[in-house]
Amino acid sequence: MDNAWFEVRKSGPLTGEVTIPGAKNSALALVVAGCLTDETITIHDIPAIRDILLIKELAEDIGLHMNEKEKNTYELTGRHITSGKLDLAKTSDFRASYYFVGALLHKVKTVQIGYPGGDDFGSRPIDQHVKALSALGATFDFKQQYYEVTSEKLTGAEITFDVITSGATINAMLAAAKAEGRTTLHNAAKDPEVVDLANLLNLMGAKIKGAGTEKITIDGVESLHGGIEHTVIPDRLIAGAFLMAAGVTNGRITVKNVIPEHLASCTNKLIELGMTITEDDDSMTASGTALQGARIQTGMYPELATDLQQPLTTLLTLAAGSSTILDKVYPNRNGHVAELKKLGADIEVVDHQILIHGVAKLTGATVKAHDVRAGTSLILAGLAADGVTKITDVKHIQRGYEDIVGLFTQLGANITLHQPEHQTQI
Repeated sequence: MDNAWFEVRKSGPLTGEVTIPGAKNSALALVVAGCLTDETITIHDIPAIRDILLIKELAEDIGLHMNEKEKNTYELTGRHITSGKLDLAKTSDFRASYYFVGALLHKVKTVQIGYPGGDDFGSRPIDQHVKALSALGATFDFKQQYYEVTSEKLTGAEITFDVITSGATINAMLAAAKAEGRTTLHNAAKDPEVVDLANLLNLMGAKIKGAGTEKITIDGVESLHGGIEHTVIPDRLIAGAFLMAAGVTNGRITVKNVIPEHLASCTNKLIELGMTITEDDDSMTASGTALQGARIQTGMYPELATDLQQPLTTLLTLAAGSSTILDKVYPNRNGHVAELKKLGADIEVVDHQILIHGVAKLTGATVKAHDVRAGTSLILAGLAADGVTKITDVKHIQRGYEDIVGLFTQLGANITLHQPEHQTQI
């Protein structure tokens, strides 16, 4: 699949319904939580994506059994875990592998893991993970190719994060769930994915309060139990991208299996641009009209998600007037800008700010997906561009989407997946 590419043609207004899968960023943490009990837990709506396949390989390597009971539903059993030595190459392939540290320390005392990888758009340090886990009693030894974390015993602590970080908040929760005494996390991330993990851990017998606020309190318990079932929350980032697709193509798209509250910052901005958004309990419908440019800033939840910045950039290239985007979370997340310019976008980066002047049309070209969300932005651009758009490095897109070609095709998009020696249309 590494040499595969997408071919996208101008598709006219996209219309119809699309059911949103479980959230990748939540599922990765929920799977790792299976390390915290010897009993079996069942998790539904785990997306069939590359990152899940990677974490399954890592899990099986150390003895965390993942049995796919039915499509997108896994039974996880941690009683056979015998090692904390994780495959260094695999763990370095995506950053969420660091959740294994917080989840494994109680059982194996020593965890070896490669430095976090994933999308390449600037520094993604682990200093807040180190700060939190060290406060709980872990010791870090940094080697050239990997780092080793050891702990004979984890004890509750007061932890104040220097910056809001979803990953470190999740890692601290995993570690503190079975630590002795009370842990309080200050300046914690409020992301829905943090709440989702807290809900799962509480089902397993943890005592976590305050998830979704800036202060989370965790009273450690001696053991966690299985015998529970949990469903991954819907992927708000995929849902947001499909809402934007309606604006890019002047279509009308309904996203089903969503939690509208999780998308409030996104939908408020789309309405400001001129789109029409209606919502029900678990669905939302977006339609595009003549859109106007705007000033955009991303931030940590509940602000506009950095992962929606790139598809939103494409939408703004086709909006009337000028727009600016400032990504406060990842200021260097702009690899998609040069690719959009190849399609005819009037766009540039000045002092970490993306400046956009709306254009009447885009024209197809060969472009490269540098990461999963950049790939999404290029698909949206290709749907509106005259001619043919060829998107390479689609492996990055497949990290975050289960059958993205199928999802877009059912809305009327002209998009096909090609491989070097043959082509496949999904």
